[in-house]
Amino acid sequence: MKKKLKKLLNKLGPGVVTGASDDDPSGIATYSLAGASQGFSLLWTAFLTFPLMATIQEMCARIGLVTQRGLAGNIKTHYKSKILLYSLTLLIVVANTINIGADLAGMSAAIKLFVPISPLITNFIITALIIGLLVYFPYKFIVGKLKWLTFALFAYIASAVVIEHDWGQIIFSTFVPKFTVTNDFIILVVAILGTTISPYLFFWQASEEVEEIKEEEKEKHKKIIVTKNELKIAKEDVSIGMLFSNIVMFAIIATTASTLFSAGIHEINTADEAARALEPIAGRASSFLFTLGIIGTGFLAIPVLAGSAGYAVSETFGWREGLSYKFRQAKSFYGIIIVSMVLGLLITLINVNPFKALFYTAVIYGLISPILIFFILLLANNPKVMGKHVNTPVTNILGLITFLIMTAAAIGFFVTL
Repeated sequence: MKKKLKKLLNKLGPGVVTGASDDDPSGIATYSLAGASQGFSLLWTAFLTFPLMATIQEMCARIGLVTQRGLAGNIKTHYKSKILLYSLTLLIVVANTINIGADLAGMSAAIKLFVPISPLITNFIITALIIGLLVYFPYKFIVGKLKWLTFALFAYIASAVVIEHDWGQIIFSTFVPKFTVTNDFIILVVAILGTTISPYLFFWQASEEVEEIKEEEKEKHKKIIVTKNELKIAKEDVSIGMLFSNIVMFAIIATTASTLFSAGIHEINTADEAARALEPIAGRASSFLFTLGIIGTGFLAIPVLAGSAGYAVSETFGWREGLSYKFRQAKSFYGIIIVSMVLGLLITLINVNPFKALFYTAVIYGLISPILIFFILLLANNPKVMGKHVNTPVTNILGLITFLIMTAAAIGFFVTL
């Protein structure tokens, strides 16, 4: 079984890690609140966001593979507005750092449900472990461990399986959207969009495709020319990753809707709060699986958040970057990762409510996403950048729909603020 799993994991690339990291503790809290406060009403968002996420992430993967340069590096090379690039980079670092703090808080609270240990100690240990992993271990080792952590998300699918559901209502809510013009409902939709189609995933996806090429070139001792077959494999990898991410999102909303909403528990502030509330309603097994998922996804998502900040800043300023380099070879890149992690740790010390932290990141992501999607569309359609690998008409239509929805979400967020 272990050999079969390893063989399967070797076939899967950055797309699966990217998709799984999207379901971080902050995202889990958002989906839990959606299910607890609105019941099955928001299940359609999981169905809607899958093709949108997959389209944007596939574009980012293709841009990284064809140009062998990350997203920030491409924007810097082809669009000369330094002020815009510096602003986007600053916002992504700030948002990622706040998100790291929120995820650390969620993980330590979940661990406390198993072991009565101070969150301060837990956060310090987690921060040290992740910094050590990213700084001192080679790229292949890091990616290998992150791939294994994707299995933590099966806890949410298992949690959904062990409880009873009204499947008729679930199917209806999945394919028949329900939209209520209230502040709470609109803000929840915006938060879901912000936590699923997140800018940090754009940077990570493109840069990790570049890392994969670097590793392949090291092994084969020759320059790799990207072929249609490799682009097809990357597209399949991204599609699997985004589908997995949305299945987990669907499972969390369905679980909390069938349990917490039905029991009249509509207020959830943290992911661990949802796990605690599940136990008397759905049983210890469901609560245990839910809690286990929070811890596993935190260890998966935080390196992606810190790593994408490192890639964005390093590419913006032309520093050597990449997890394939040792610390002494890319000190500035690793320095950004360490600073982002430490600042995230400090955020947990000031007792910021994780949902407030998510609120702040949603604001920032809401500002960044439409702008970045606009540039991704420009890059992916530019023959000077992509050669013959430009977008297809279908990809452009889905990309444009994503841009319009994210723009409308950002406007809606500020209107209801």
